Amino acid sequence: MKFGTEVGIDLGTASVLIYVRGKGIVLCEPSVVAINARTGRVLAVGESASVMLGRTPGIVEAIRPLRDGVISDFKVTEVMLRTFIGRVSRGFLRSWFKPTIVVCVPSVITPVEQKAVEDACRNAGARDVFLIREPIAAAIGAGIDITKACGSMVVDIGGGTTDIAVISLCEPVVDYSLKLAGDRFDEAIIKHVRRNHNILIGERTAEDLKIHLGCAYPRDEEITMEVRGRNLITGLPATALVSSTEMLEALEEPVGQIFEAVHSVLERTPPELMADISERGVVLTGGGSLLYGLDLMLSARIGIDVIVADDPISCVAIGTGRALSMMDKFAALSAE
Repeated sequence: MKFGTEVGIDLGTASVLIYVRGKGIVLCEPSVVAINARTGRVLAVGESASVMLGRTPGIVEAIRPLRDGVISDFKVTEVMLRTFIGRVSRGFLRSWFKPTIVVCVPSVITPVEQKAVEDACRNAGARDVFLIREPIAAAIGAGIDITKACGSMVVDIGGGTTDIAVISLCEPVVDYSLKLAGDRFDEAIIKHVRRNHNILIGERTAEDLKIHLGCAYPRDEEITMEVRGRNLITGLPATALVSSTEMLEALEEPVGQIFEAVHSVLERTPPELMADISERGVVLTGGGSLLYGLDLMLSARIGIDVIVADDPISCVAIGTGRALSMMDKFAALSAE
């Protein structure tokens, strides 16, 4: 294929990353579209739409068209993809050219969800569309050689799903997709602040708390952060001082569910592959893997080294972009 004809898309619940062969990652934008609720006209896509979340008047609606790793609003997803592909095309591809696209999907996806992704990409301007499972793309992007007869375990924690897989010879031997990830962390933080401080905060504030205070393992030193929201009793603006210890408590349940999913996959892993994983360790990818202490918590509970990939946010996008050159090596690209 000619240069620039192959495009990899990490179609994530929280953000979309686009990888162009020969150029690397050329776009990283939030998966948000702002539209006029009356006319249906698109007002903004990506970062410019993301700043509108929770701040729009009734006539403007900021939509996240992907939920739990799959398309929840087909038309809005199509508009978003067309816009992003158009931005990439202006920089690297000729306007008349239709690229071949590889897009990642969760480990467990229904035929209806699979067709929705394919149709959205084709309607957005793709010539050919191939699907690849997220943990396989993550493994490729993390630099793991999945072509060998050796077990490698990847835990990809995105915005909407956590995908776990034990991979050997380019195929998942055991895999599992949990509809819980970064978004559920935010929800748990919102509930905690509401329950313990009687203050309602928004998604962006919850994400700031997750990034700056969030932890899955006790921090060496406790840190605090002041948050602002609406007092649920008086209805007036209010502030609260939240600590990292509170965040550890708030995230205990969703983090515990991720551990249970990892434990379940390990229980179903063949002994020889388990031996490989014990020697090589478990690799964490995805933005959710950046939660402080998540690797330490998992390692302490499963008794195996857990390593966060060098660039966890970009692993899936990079692996997706590289996948076309490996089509002859694994059948998982068709995600059948």
